[in-house]
Amino acid sequence: METFCEPREFVENTRYPGDRKDTLAALDIDSIDEPIVDIVAGFATLPHCFSLQCCYGHFVCATEQNPHSLEPIPRDYGGLVRYRIGYIAFCIENSSGGQALRDSLSRITAIDPGYVQFGSPDWFWEQRVNSYALQVEPIAHQLKDEAILEVAEALRTQRARDLFFRELRELMAKEMSAHARG
Repeated sequence: METFCEPREFVENTRYPGDRKDTLAALDIDSIDEPIVDIVAGFATLPHCFSLQCCYGHFVCATEQNPHSLEPIPRDYGGLVRYRIGYIAFCIENSSGGQALRDSLSRITAIDPGYVQFGSPDWFWEQRVNSYALQVEPIAHQLKDEAILEVAEALRTQRARDLFFRELRELMAKEMSAHARG
């Protein structure tokens, strides 16, 4: 599955309020990877965005390992790692708050441009215009939702993923605080 496309410009979306309401009503918080539940729940409180999909990112080191495992790569591991992409996709309102959020999200790539990308994947945009996704994937694999990595690259990807979600959590807290102040 292709996961990356360059970010698009905002377009008018009169369906945004209804799409947000319907998506949040269908949100199953128990289906979200536990380490990022707080991020999805926090962004859901903001009127200028809603989450479409997300994944914490999974590192599978053994054929018998659960492909949804949240375990880090073992310190003494030396083989190949199957990495299943970490990402979060949002639909963002074409408003001043939404535009500021989009700009802030796009800057998160600065933590490691070789491993964090921001864009507008076609398959999200086709469902909801003004959709944007941040993904953690080595740039050589940015168009795939899964990659086989040497352990050194997998460890760097894991560090980028952890930093990515820490930065996203901080942005969410700032957005929630600003929204609470009105």
